[in-house]
Amino acid sequence: MNENNGIVKTNENYDYNKMQADLQKLKNKYPFLQLENIGESVQKRKITAVRIGTGQNEVMYSGAIHANEWITALVLMKFIEDFCEAYTTGKDIFEHNAKDIFNNSSIYIIPMLNPDGIELVTGNIREGSSEYAHYREIAARYPNVTFPSGWKANYNGVDLNLQFPADWEKARDIKFAQGYTSPAPRDFVGFGPLTEPEALAIYNFTLRHNFRLILAYHTQGEVIYWKYADYMPVDSEEIGRIFSKVSGYLLDTTPPESANAGYKDWFIKQYNRPGYTIEAGLGTNPLPLSQFDKIYSDNIGILILASII
Repeated sequence: MNENNGIVKTNENYDYNKMQADLQKLKNKYPFLQLENIGESVQKRKITAVRIGTGQNEVMYSGAIHANEWITALVLMKFIEDFCEAYTTGKDIFEHNAKDIFNNSSIYIIPMLNPDGIELVTGNIREGSSEYAHYREIAARYPNVTFPSGWKANYNGVDLNLQFPADWEKARDIKFAQGYTSPAPRDFVGFGPLTEPEALAIYNFTLRHNFRLILAYHTQGEVIYWKYADYMPVDSEEIGRIFSKVSGYLLDTTPPESANAGYKDWFIKQYNRPGYTIEAGLGTNPLPLSQFDKIYSDNIGILILASII
């Protein structure tokens, strides 16, 4: 399925400019795709949401909220292309008819929530530039984090997945105790919830919709986190078990040190509906492209079933 004769190439580092170019090519080839710019990063890069389908059942998948987890953007982009191909040819995808899914559901996808950080990690920011110097200055305060490969945050040194109003103060206390008390390559919660434009973009986008379920893609660990605090959305554990079965990933609860202020946490708290953090792949971030095919094949079932369950 993942030969590189399509638009989305899965054998090279995936950055912001490649994604934007691919989105335009996909839109030209598949005019039914809907693209919407839902906000901008700190450095004014567009945050784009893609809509596939016209149905009433709305679901949303997000990727690359952490810079060194950029391979998740590639997974979601390849899924968009494969789904569109199946839809136009009348074929099944993961044993389900793409046209039926298209007519019954609307799949919204934000492939790359943190384009600024991804440009750093994928090597697209020139070392002599002021932008690179800015990142380097932040990283110098945290020499224990490998630079630039350990960078997860946005341009401001804020971890975007610690920005949401779901016990943000608890997350702050935990991360401050770990030593992340100022802008950092990872794990700095910011100066309040929703201070960063990227987090605010997905927050407002979510509020404008009626998502029945969300998937938040991360790497790594081959694990699915399904719960937040004591919230138990109807069918959420059962759906998680289905995702676990089709992917081979472990279904688990989030470790306490990471259990607050994430996008999935906020979605569950806000709506009491199923939300999942998918930790794809194994190893040290950023994961190598040699893992792409396995990650994709492990997750295609989740991506399809989430839209019809």
